Amino acid sequence: MQPMRSSRFFLLLLFVFVSTFVQAQEDLPTDYLSPQFHKSRREAARASMPENSVMVVFAAPERTFSNDVNYFYHQNPDLYYFTGYKEPHAVLFLFKEPQKAPDGSTFTELFFVQKKDPRSEQWTGRRLGETGVKEKLGIQTVYTGDAFKNFALDFSPFTKIIAEGFPDDLKHGRSDGDLYNLMQQFKQKAAITDAKDPRLDAKSFYQITAKLRETKTPEEMYLLRRAVEISCMAHNEAMKALRPDMSELEIQGLMEYVHKRYGSEEVGYGSIVGAGDNGCILHYMENSKTKIGNDLLLMDVGASYHGYSADVTRTIPARGKFSPEEKTIYQLVYDAQEAAFKTLHDGAKFADASKAANDVIADGLLKLGIIKDKKDVRKYYPHGLGHHIGLDVHDRSEYGPLTKDMVITIEPGIYIPLNSDCDKKWWGIGVRIEDDALITQDGYELLSAFSPRSVADIEKMMAEKTVIDNYKLPALKTQQKKVSF
Repeated sequence: MQPMRSSRFFLLLLFVFVSTFVQAQEDLPTDYLSPQFHKSRREAARASMPENSVMVVFAAPERTFSNDVNYFYHQNPDLYYFTGYKEPHAVLFLFKEPQKAPDGSTFTELFFVQKKDPRSEQWTGRRLGETGVKEKLGIQTVYTGDAFKNFALDFSPFTKIIAEGFPDDLKHGRSDGDLYNLMQQFKQKAAITDAKDPRLDAKSFYQITAKLRETKTPEEMYLLRRAVEISCMAHNEAMKALRPDMSELEIQGLMEYVHKRYGSEEVGYGSIVGAGDNGCILHYMENSKTKIGNDLLLMDVGASYHGYSADVTRTIPARGKFSPEEKTIYQLVYDAQEAAFKTLHDGAKFADASKAANDVIADGLLKLGIIKDKKDVRKYYPHGLGHHIGLDVHDRSEYGPLTKDMVITIEPGIYIPLNSDCDKKWWGIGVRIEDDALITQDGYELLSAFSPRSVADIEKMMAEKTVIDNYKLPALKTQQKKVSF
């Protein structure tokens, strides 16, 4: 009977272990990009590579936020695109032609990742390790990073080594599998002593990755649509919640809370929430004004969903209604955006959309007497019209003709800071309207149509009740004491 009892006990322990493991895997997102997607991207990159070449893609470095605490880790978008791997200390090799392994087998890719380490994982989170990458990401030629040093990989036959530049501020690694050591070992194996080595081809790396990433697949479009819709929901809730006594930070917090309620892991970029003259600072991210008052509020805030970033901007009046001057400037920006939209279709040029928006703004500012010559338009409209979005908010692209399945932003703006050389009634008005558009065969699809854009529709939404009206926090007890010197 004793062996039977031991066997039952073992089975019970096994059941508990498996149940715990399965439970730990439950309640996780199930809509990440598939292993098949990443495999198809590696195959597409390989097809674009020149003969007798290898592509090298390193993980992003970790960066220190506060002493021994790192910033939230954000993977190199190219490595994520090709593998789905979200951990640091890794390197991917893609070979144009099959390579022969010592055992006689062949491979066209190699992936070195950080190894499992229970002690480290207790501090910084679970790791996939070699087995996890094979099982979950579907990459079979995987080794741990500490194996790279002694791995028989000869780079001398390759005519081109397609790679980005290497960061020159990495800390010395603690082990052979750290990113610093992986880079040093690669340089040694490839006999690279100078960043200007003629075999290093950063231009081809950019061209290949840009060509792939600028056109979105259906899997990517699901994630982008999700990110854009989440962003619009946050903008809508901010419209309904905004009151003059609220702070810029409070609106930022509200919007980012909405993001997370819908499953967005990060913002796609630093949130810009600028009231009045702060809205005239293009990349204002202090968000420190304690009361918005009766100013216009420019909110350039976008969610990132599973790595894909939206980019949406709305400008709204804190009082719920635009003043005549605010309405005039807002309508001018709106008309410029509409003019740009009309140029969009497969084969169109970004320059045509830019010119259409620029002409509307220049004509409008001239008629209002804000500028005296159309060539002065850049004084109050100092940035470009838009950019691609995707794994980066300013996503990689060759910026050639627009083609079907590209996703771009259209974001005209007018910014009239205090003390500008125009009538004082225009001072402090900053307006930007930014929307995300999918290029189609005959035109475009406005992905960010979930959030109102017109004056009438914004004012209508601002009159609606918000779900946070009854969300009241107790007052803080800590008070500032006056100190005399």
